[in-house]
Amino acid sequence: MESSNKELITDIQNLLNRYEGLTPTTINPVLLEFMDRETLLQIISSILKQQENTNIDNLEWLEQFKQYQ
Repeated sequence: MESSNKELITDIQNLLNRYEGLTPTTINPVLLEFMDRETLLQIISSILKQQENTNIDNLEWLEQFKQYQ
């Protein structure tokens, strides 16, 4: 079953708010409703890629401290 545009918009908002302690991001769904399914999926993909890159950067930063053990 394919997700509706409203579900995809909710998914985008949830991805943006997945880290605790940060100010929540809210999206007015009306701003995204004009976008087609493919565009919404590209936004989700872009957010996931950015978060993946951030996680890799964080791991690399943490790795530098292993040498002090």
